[in-house]
Amino acid sequence: MIELSLIKEQKDNVIEKLAKRNQDFSLQINEIFQLDEKRRKLQQEVDEKLSRFNDLNKDIAVLYKSGKKEEADKFKLETAGLKETIQELKEVQKSLELTLKSRLSYIPNIPHDSVDFGKGAEDNTNLHEEGKVPELYEGAQAHWDLAKKFDIIDFDLGAKVSGAGFPFYKGKGAKLQRALISYFLDRASELGYTEVMPPLLVNEDSGFGTGQLPDKDGQMYHTTVDNLYLIPTAEVPITNIFRNVILKESDFPVKYVGYTPCFRREAGSYGKDVRGLNRLHQFDKVEIVQVQHPDKSYETLDQMVEYVQDLIRSLGLPFRSLKLCGGDMGTASAKTIDLEVYSAAQKKWLEVSSVSNFETYQSNRLKLRFKNTDGKSVLAHTLNGSALALPRILAAILENNQSAEGISIPEVLRKYTGFDKISE
Repeated sequence: MIELSLIKEQKDNVIEKLAKRNQDFSLQINEIFQLDEKRRKLQQEVDEKLSRFNDLNKDIAVLYKSGKKEEADKFKLETAGLKETIQELKEVQKSLELTLKSRLSYIPNIPHDSVDFGKGAEDNTNLHEEGKVPELYEGAQAHWDLAKKFDIIDFDLGAKVSGAGFPFYKGKGAKLQRALISYFLDRASELGYTEVMPPLLVNEDSGFGTGQLPDKDGQMYHTTVDNLYLIPTAEVPITNIFRNVILKESDFPVKYVGYTPCFRREAGSYGKDVRGLNRLHQFDKVEIVQVQHPDKSYETLDQMVEYVQDLIRSLGLPFRSLKLCGGDMGTASAKTIDLEVYSAAQKKWLEVSSVSNFETYQSNRLKLRFKNTDGKSVLAHTLNGSALALPRILAAILENNQSAEGISIPEVLRKYTGFDKISE
């Protein structure tokens, strides 16, 4: 949630910067500005009446002590009326505060200056591309056919048990999935990330804290009886570790990594682009999260992107890095770099990671602060990245490493899998 003080001080500038998202937020920002003005005037009125109420009570005590009961009773009658008015004003104030918070919660983050204007994916900037696209043998297949051929992923069984988008990983497919998770966690631990195993369900406050609620309410699985949400990413429970926390400058950088299954309804998703592992309702992902000093967060973003690039590079997959334009960024992000691998069998790029700097958008919701050298409480910056999301990584490994003899396992994974090839 963007800071209200920023709207109060730089309203026109905020509107101009939000336009990078290919949307005009002037009406919403002006409404928030006016609501805050109304709230400020209401607070002033409450303060004035409270001051009058307190002064009268002091006078009443003096008058009673002086034996001036009639005059004291008159003031007492006035205080009764003031008390009722103040209560009514506070009710209006409470309603106004809720409305203001609600309006603010639907405003996306302000894009960083380096983010370009753009409508969607077609306007993203290709920052880096490397790796050789393999030339596949005649008769090469997409991963969903390979999965069936080698009996390593069963999409039909998943559909029977749960529905489309919930595959069964079997045999060497399950072992390869587990190997990827272990490899990603070990690599992150080597770089100083603390591994955690967070809960898979979170409360409403946690969903709000990281920006999933109310914006992505329809994309999340909701257990209505307990009012809990299945996590769409480990980012949500890990970042919420720091809700209502005040850190010290010496704590930075705070680095966490976690593996979790992730759950997304992906309402309306259908067609060839979501076939097989390309888009699932349940999938595995290793997530890296950092809480950082505002002065160092963009340096940290670059480091996190480099780390993800190196992970993909170590798997021998061709990849590219894209700077997302304003119109393609998530609501909470100030800047996002996407990493995509190339699928030789599908002849398309597959997104496997998004690395984002949220600046103070999440920390403002979370009330995540740190004490600076002057002793002042300041909002920290939060960042996160997929390192990595497994379904499309697995799809690319299966498709790009296939030959007439089977599927070759990347060298770095063999000590985890215990085998170097998947074959019939």
